[in-house]
Amino acid sequence: MAIKKLSLPEGKQITYWDELTPGFGVRCSKKSKSFVVMYGERRQLKTLGRYPSLSLAEARTAARRFFVEFESGTAANPSVLFVQAKERFLEDSRGRNKPRTAADYERLLNRHFNFSGELRDVTRQQVMQVVSGLAETPSERSHAYVAIRTMMNWCVRHGLVDYSVVPTIKHGGEARNRFLTEAELKSVLTRAAETPYPFGAIIQLLIHTGQRRSEIGQLRWSWVFDDLIVFPEGFTKNKREHQIPVTPRVRAILKKIPSEGALVFPATTNTDKPFSGWAWHKARFDEGLDDVAPFTLHDLRRTFATIHAKIGTPIHVTEKLLNHVSGSISGVAAVYNRHSYIEEMRFAVKAYDDYLANLLGDC
Repeated sequence: MAIKKLSLPEGKQITYWDELTPGFGVRCSKKSKSFVVMYGERRQLKTLGRYPSLSLAEARTAARRFFVEFESGTAANPSVLFVQAKERFLEDSRGRNKPRTAADYERLLNRHFNFSGELRDVTRQQVMQVVSGLAETPSERSHAYVAIRTMMNWCVRHGLVDYSVVPTIKHGGEARNRFLTEAELKSVLTRAAETPYPFGAIIQLLIHTGQRRSEIGQLRWSWVFDDLIVFPEGFTKNKREHQIPVTPRVRAILKKIPSEGALVFPATTNTDKPFSGWAWHKARFDEGLDDVAPFTLHDLRRTFATIHAKIGTPIHVTEKLLNHVSGSISGVAAVYNRHSYIEEMRFAVKAYDDYLANLLGDC
């Protein structure tokens, strides 16, 4: 079945039936092409989705799953309204999430996504029109995207639709201001704890320390002390020695890592070289993070700084933790201010540790 080549009739509908999957076909009208299944003694029709939002391969899979469910009596209700699905999702969210997260989902979905009609008729174009319309407010756009993506994936898991029309968004080259919400950060931390060494531990350390990926990737055991991690001169972006306090949570992460060689995260093929393969590992890590909008590893560093602002860490202390030299203490002030701020940093990372413990519910 070559969907693109099927003709669109004038003034009427015509259904082309698939030779590989009996009862499955594509119904063409002047304006659209929709995948359908015919089922039951009364030869009822159910629409699976529209082409090209739904590919032929996806539609065949959905059709076969529907026939299995129909025969077993578990087929989804084909007449669920979008507003009904939204209310069911929000009700479930209130029981599973923190009040703030549930309230955010409710605000975002009710403010931006008010599609009329049935859930199954919502298209990718409709969703992306809403998301694209929030381009002038990047943070709101990101959070709205996460909300509708989470809802639609929930609908798939609960059998209300066969697939999600919400695509994966890849950010372009605009200046980034992405940071993770509490719900997203919790999901990423949970996923990292479940991800095997080395990448799971790398993600955890990036979140807990706020350091650059290059600095964590080349971390050596000789730089790790009981209460400090010391990056020597020449191994940081600004080529200066950088010290960060070690918290109990960071210490617990490090204790689980094999300490056989010099590098904490050696490359797989050559243990004398630091970790590589960032893109491959990140792509595998992202699979299944349905409730998290696309993010980069540098976004974890931005999230670290954002949380410190939230919990009241002075900006100059946050900049010390991040090893920034162009912030609040720079120029002449940087020359004359030689204070290490170690004790202030210890206080800040302890508060940050407590924040993460409370977020994960293990305090």
